Amino acid sequence: MAIALWSTTVALARSTSEQLGPLTAAAAVYSVSGSIALLRLARSNQRRQQIHQVPLKYLLGCGIPFLSYMIALFLAVGLAMNHQQVLEIGLLNYLWPTLTILLSLLIQKRQANLLLIPGTILALVGIFLVLTQGSHVSWGSILENISANPAAYLLGLVAAVSWAVYSNLTRRWARDTGRGMVDLFLPITAVILIVIALLTESGHAWSVRSLLEVGFLGTATYIAYWSWEASMRMGNFTLVSAASY
Repeated sequence: MAIALWSTTVALARSTSEQLGPLTAAAAVYSVSGSIALLRLARSNQRRQQIHQVPLKYLLGCGIPFLSYMIALFLAVGLAMNHQQVLEIGLLNYLWPTLTILLSLLIQKRQANLLLIPGTILALVGIFLVLTQGSHVSWGSILENISANPAAYLLGLVAAVSWAVYSNLTRRWARDTGRGMVDLFLPITAVILIVIALLTESGHAWSVRSLLEVGFLGTATYIAYWSWEASMRMGNFTLVSAASY
């Protein structure tokens, strides 16, 4: 469900970003998803008690990469100088499925065989072809843009690594438990993004369309992250990670 929601909301997220600015749009969307999370916490005494019972290593070990992913990704998009760079940063960010599988060998001590190498290469080529369809992207243009705007591309890579680390540590420290922390991480993310947006972007005109889009995206975002965390904790880790391609 998480993968399907992320895939189907890409165009809508781009529309919202164009209307409000990338950071303002992100802050608005995560404000909605964070509000849903807080409502769930307010209505469930059990959920609130679970937060107090979560080990500190899980709270920090998963919370820091979760927040790092969100902040790094939207800062990277905000620093992009043009649509071409946004596309290329998206390519960097989409290294996270590959990194999730590769890091599982270190973090979770999973076993792998030589088929992992050609499989990884084919997956990366497939991602490149799908995301660059109809666009004039080449290795030369990517290297040129990286040299012109290194901070944005570095943040895109940080986002990919952060999400891969978050997914693996969630599996390692919260497996087979009912103690997912999305309901805590999302409101914190919203607050940080609001502060960044207020400091870096000027005001934008809101419309009924942008309000509806933000409402839908915020709801979809909450469902997607809740579903992803649940799948990392209780699902088939390898299958879910591979399906993310």
